[in-house]
Order: sequence, then structure tokens, then C-alpha cells
Amino acid sequence: MNLDEIRAQFPILQRRNYLNSCSLGALSTRAEDRLSDFVAKWHDFGASAWYEHWWGLLAELRGRVGKMFGAPAGTVALMPSTSACLAAISSSLDWTKRNRIVTTELDFPTLLYHWKVRPDAEMVVLESHDGIHIDPQQYADAVDERTLAIATSHVFFTTGAIQDLAAIAEIARRAGAYSLIDGYQGAGQLPVDLPGSGVDFYTAGPLKWLCGGPGLAYLYVREEMIGDLEPRITSWFATRDQFDFNAGQFRYHDDARRFELGTPALGTVHTALGGQELVDEVGMEVVRARNVELTERLVEGCGEVGFPLRVSGCRETRSAIVLVRHPEPGAAVAVLGERGIIVDSRPGVVRVSPHFYNTGEEVDGFVEGLRGTV
Repeated sequence: MNLDEIRAQFPILQRRNYLNSCSLGALSTRAEDRLSDFVAKWHDFGASAWYEHWWGLLAELRGRVGKMFGAPAGTVALMPSTSACLAAISSSLDWTKRNRIVTTELDFPTLLYHWKVRPDAEMVVLESHDGIHIDPQQYADAVDERTLAIATSHVFFTTGAIQDLAAIAEIARRAGAYSLIDGYQGAGQLPVDLPGSGVDFYTAGPLKWLCGGPGLAYLYVREEMIGDLEPRITSWFATRDQFDFNAGQFRYHDDARRFELGTPALGTVHTALGGQELVDEVGMEVVRARNVELTERLVEGCGEVGFPLRVSGCRETRSAIVLVRHPEPGAAVAVLGERGIIVDSRPGVVRVSPHFYNTGEEVDGFVEGLRGTV
């Protein structure tokens, strides 16, 4: 990876010390060019651009995402959001014999809210013993013959801790339950082999580490399951004979497109492809190695100046989401922003999320800047 060439493609890096990729990945000139092409074709072709240009881009994006996941063709659907993914999945499951959902207090609230509003769902919310991790044995102890699914995160947004997907999938499978993984915090910063992991469902999207912007999500469904699942919320994108416009007949697509919920956000499809191209060219193994290097430098730097962290104590299960404890995180983020250092806050912590395009000097600059806020 030629870091200078990579950084030159992200204009924000020339203007700011941007360490907030977990909130919104930086916009590249590659993605911007894709978006400009979308606008130009809209001007030149109008609706006919769908057939001559845009339709193929949907297939290209599904294919690129599937390749990143190590997944077979036809196992990825384009969705509006993680919430839509959860709704499509839950509507396709049989709730008559099992209704228990096992999740955790460390998961993003959306993953809990979806089940909380279902009157037929019984929730088990696992508590973290150390405030950082969930021990796989906790899942094993919680699932039983009433469990419909384990629904949890690949990477906890609250701590940055990485979970063992294969262990969770095996625990669910032994109990006859599904494994449903929210991967939005992980995809784009961690290599994934979803078929190898054995998970049944995995949701992700381009907003964060994949540098593609908001308005789109990805849903992976394990290939062997697709034909047996029939979501009860649907759209014209989910039907096999989409352009027959036959209101009297509906037949699900044979692949994961049966989960899709309407026309995707085409602008984001373009920016997502631009971001995905860059990540693909760099390679996920390189991205992960670079992020580990930056994360360890950040962890060590915070330790040297006495800032306590809320992160995994193990390098292998530590992601590029670093939570720095601070008495006034919101005020600290505002002060840093005035100095051109862009990070984020969550209750009790300043959240820092370097990505492969950042430098060690930017990490050091954050640590030094944070010292001036206490």
C-alpha cells in the first residue's frame, strides 16, 4: 500500500486530522467521481440510464460485497438499512415454536429495539462481566429449545471488542437456532469469511469502514437457507419476474434478492462502489494490519499519558474502535474539532476510530490534543 497515494484520494485528510471512520468513512475522489457520473447520466439519459447503465451497477455492488465476504454469488441483498434487514429476516422466520432472542447489553440499540417492539418475542439480554466482552459460554448457557436466534454484533460499538463468529454460529446451530450478526461495525475493517464462519445472517453497509456513505445496507444469507425463507415484507425488487409487472402473480427470486425492499438509493450505490473499489485494491488483510498498527499506537499513547480505556485487553480481539474514558467527552470532542481533530463521543468516552488511510502522526496528534482537554 502506497499511503501517500491512498491519502491523496481522500480530500478531508488534507484539511483535518480525521479519526472518525466508525461514524462516517472519509469520502474519496473515487467515490465522488462515481457520484458525478451518476449525476451526468441522470442529466443525459434520464430514466433510460437504468437499463443502459445503472442496472448493472447493482449486480456489480452485490458481487463485490459478496467477494469481500468470501460468499457465493447470490447470497447478498441490497437493503435500505440494518433495520430493514432485521425486519426482512424476522418476517421470514417461524415464530410459532420458538420465540426467544438472545442478545447483549453491548449491542447497538437497533439490534435490541427490533425485538422489543414485537409482542411475541421473548428477549434474553446478556450482561457483560467485565464491561468489554461477552464470554461465548454465556451464549451457550442462554440458548435452549425456545431460542429462535442469537442476535449480536461482530464488533461491539460500545467497546470495539471483536466477537468469535464461528463460536456463536456453532452455539446457535447446536441449539437449532439461527445466528444473526450485525456486522456494520466490522465489515471494512476486519477480513471476514462468512461461509467459513457458519453464520446464518450478516448485515453490513458502506457508511463506515467501507467509505461509501449513508443510505444503503447489505444482507448476507447463508446459501443453503435462502430457498426456505419467504419474507413477509416485500417489494417489486424481490420478485423473479420484476419487469413483467404482473400484479396477479408473485414469485420470490431464487437468491438473496428475495429479501430486497424496493429501489436502492442509486447515489449511494455509486459512492459505495467507489469506496469498495479502494478497499478491494488495498485488500482486507492489509487494511487490518494497518489498523492494528494504528490502534496499538493509539492504545500505547493513551496509556503513556494516563488516559484509561474501554477496550479489549487482547490485541487479537481489539478493533480500530477505541474508547477513551473522559470526564466531559462532548466538550473534549468540541475542543478537538476546533483544532481540526475530528473524533466522536459516547456516554463517558471519547471515541477514536483510525482507518488505513491515517498516519501515526495523526494518532499522536489526537493524544496530545486530548491532553489539553483535562
